Amino acid sequence: MASYDVIIIGAGPGGYVSAIRCAQLGLKTAIVEGRETLGGTCLNIGCIPSKALLHATHMLHEAEHNFGSMGLKGKSPSVDWNQMKSYKEDVVGQNTGGIEFLMKKNKIDWLKGWASIPAAGQVKVGDDTHEAKNIVVATGSVPSSLPGVEVDEKIVVTSTGALDLPKVPKKMVVIGAGVIGLELGSVYARLGSEVTVVEYMDAVCPGMDKDVQRGFKRILEKQGLTFIMGAAVQGVEASKTKAKVKYALKKTPEIEEVLDADVVLVATGRKAYADGLGLEALGVKLTERGQIATDSQWRTNVPGIYAIGDVIEGPMLAHKAEDEGMAVADVIGGKHGHVNYGVIPGVVYTTPEVATVGATEDALKAEGRKIKVGKFNFMANARAKAVHQAEGGFVKIITDKETDRILGAAIIGPGAGDLIHELCVAMEFGASAEDVALTCHAHPTYSEAVREAALACGNGAIHS
Repeated sequence: MASYDVIIIGAGPGGYVSAIRCAQLGLKTAIVEGRETLGGTCLNIGCIPSKALLHATHMLHEAEHNFGSMGLKGKSPSVDWNQMKSYKEDVVGQNTGGIEFLMKKNKIDWLKGWASIPAAGQVKVGDDTHEAKNIVVATGSVPSSLPGVEVDEKIVVTSTGALDLPKVPKKMVVIGAGVIGLELGSVYARLGSEVTVVEYMDAVCPGMDKDVQRGFKRILEKQGLTFIMGAAVQGVEASKTKAKVKYALKKTPEIEEVLDADVVLVATGRKAYADGLGLEALGVKLTERGQIATDSQWRTNVPGIYAIGDVIEGPMLAHKAEDEGMAVADVIGGKHGHVNYGVIPGVVYTTPEVATVGATEDALKAEGRKIKVGKFNFMANARAKAVHQAEGGFVKIITDKETDRILGAAIIGPGAGDLIHELCVAMEFGASAEDVALTCHAHPTYSEAVREAALACGNGAIHS
């Protein structure tokens, strides 16, 4: 039996970041992970491998559609799917190996195996029980199930199976028009699959800014994705090689429709995962949605047990988990831990990217808040036009009408996932749109569109 100041269960972005921060604060720290590699879902079967495939297929799209206009002549490249997957696995290996190096560098013990908590202050891994003054649960989430749909990770797959299909399907049906479905759907559409997205709601990316939803859907349709909106999936019948997706439109629920597919991707969200920990026996309180209930300092109702990341309430985002991981380490270390949940960006890594932060226009209007909106289209941005990424994109900034303080923002366009952070920093410091507008931005850059949108919140943009 070993004794630690902190044992963190789960080595995803929340867990490993928390472990590093704990070690930096001088706490004797261990991390528990049953996978063969560290990094959790994100690095192994989520964020990182999907971004590798998104990048590879974007390069293919550029070669097929834009190289000729730029004077780059020659045959379009053929796709070696197995080599593309090998590239993806190499990217994963580099990143997970990097996390293992960081554990060793910070003298963090990796307790290999699956954990349970037999009692407060104890963590059991395999046959060994370790003592811990503090326990942090960072076990993340798993794909949500859907009634009438049985996942086999071969024909009917989650994101995990979709990242490692044996071949590119001719027809793919994606259930769910959220981030995961649209990212992976766009990957396979670029590879030549006929992709149909079935969504229960009436807009893609439910909860996002309506201007983003409308513009994003049009862009994806031009890229070849087909959408069936307002449709409830009734079930999926799968054979060894094919599947039939049965659905009904909400406006005509009595009429059953059928879609044929080679692969069905179930992308209906994720749910908290804490199976096997023994939380119920410990009396750890859960929310109605099955997440671990915590207070503002990430403490559960059982003293000495904390929880962070996807397993608690809030957006299921790796960077949200990372922030909570650092914050809970500070709390355990006797410092002040803080996460500003009002300034957590969300990004969809399609091409173009989509990024948002803060409140939406509709939400603020529903509150009765007096606002002003500044918008600038990438069609007027010289750099975006030079790289064939101007059409349909824009920057939108929402401010308080009286104070000009930035309350929210949305971007569709090249590098949106990076550009949004200029506005995140501005919001964190309570900046006004005028502050952004008066800041010199290099020319020619995509970031000029952010400045122009900020100018549009005042006297007006210059280039539109």
